[in-house]
Amino acid sequence: MTQRSIASAGGPSASAGEAGRWPARPGLQLALATIGFGVNFWAWALLSPLGKAYGAELQLTNFEVSLLVAIPVIVGSLGRVFVGSLTDRFGAPVMFPLVSALTIVPVLFVGLFANSFLMLEVGGFVLGLGGTAFAVGVPHVNRWFAAARRGTALGVFGLGMGGTAISAFTTVRIREALGDEAPFVIVAVVLAVYAIVSRLLLREPPGTPPSPAGGLWARTWATFRMPATLMLSWLYAVGFGGFVAFSVYLPTFLANAYDLTQNDAALRTAGFVVLAVLCRPVGGVLSDRFGGVQVSVVAFAVTTVFAALVAFQPPLMPLGTVAFLGMAAALGASSGATFAIVADLAPASAVGAVTGVVGAAGGLGGFIPPLIMGAVYTAHGTYGVGFALLAATSLLTLLFTLGPVRKAAAGT
Repeated sequence: MTQRSIASAGGPSASAGEAGRWPARPGLQLALATIGFGVNFWAWALLSPLGKAYGAELQLTNFEVSLLVAIPVIVGSLGRVFVGSLTDRFGAPVMFPLVSALTIVPVLFVGLFANSFLMLEVGGFVLGLGGTAFAVGVPHVNRWFAAARRGTALGVFGLGMGGTAISAFTTVRIREALGDEAPFVIVAVVLAVYAIVSRLLLREPPGTPPSPAGGLWARTWATFRMPATLMLSWLYAVGFGGFVAFSVYLPTFLANAYDLTQNDAALRTAGFVVLAVLCRPVGGVLSDRFGGVQVSVVAFAVTTVFAALVAFQPPLMPLGTVAFLGMAAALGASSGATFAIVADLAPASAVGAVTGVVGAAGGLGGFIPPLIMGAVYTAHGTYGVGFALLAATSLLTLLFTLGPVRKAAAGT
């Protein structure tokens, strides 16, 4: 067991030198990291449920609405590479409060001051900071749990994706009930409370080694050069990226394609997100039993079939709903399976670095589909071509998993 995994289940209740002040049990650290992930993702996804409303208020095109909801995704994804490196150096007890506190600024800016497309884009750009919380939590959970329990712990941590479901469930309702600024003010308060609590209770495990040697760019380049990094980045870009894309664009799609109200579309999106979130740890558990490659193959096969079905825009009830929920389950399971494969393909000394890059790729994978969907709808008045492209991408990923990924996993 490495020093980073010294605090496994039943481990010490507090890090060295702090035992008498605050408890620091592994379970508490996992809970704090999961909550921090969820709270920051809640902030990260605030613009998505309001896309149609902003489009109507500011007379935006469908492509501009797509760009508006996609900007936080790409910034949050790219930022994970750097925030992950900073977490290696300063630790989650510093980075989680810092990221949470800084995210308050764009949340309040968008909610209180952004009254034009340009201002919303600027606010959304900085709001992407909330999406980097993933890169803070994974290394922290990884350090607190031994290898035998790390997969389960990371699966539980993955439930923090549910922050996007909270946003989908609550944003429109809060806005309609309490006013336009209310969702943003509430999230800002929650972020502030979490920043304070996490600063008090988050701890590094005993025996955590010093920061890794080498500069940021050198370590990042070395990670990119690993074959495992590129393979897993592709899988996560399609699996988790698909989840992100739907979580941010599905409200707009449902409103345009099926004439749903903003609130109804947001609630249905929340159902999609909740199912995907719940299936993420399921994918990890199934991977422990059957292998991450096998689970990924099945997940991408299901996504291919249902994306092809949606390309024909079937009636929302029941076929459309079944298709979207089937994709939610498959994309969630594939996300959990990817990190099971990380443990097989990535060198033990580089699991954290590979995870950071793979996580960034997953977020980036969610950036492109909303733009394509918006552009296709603007040009043709239908989403069929966009979903056909998703089906083709899922099929190619399935074949890639069956080929190079399976071969690499079999050689470990």
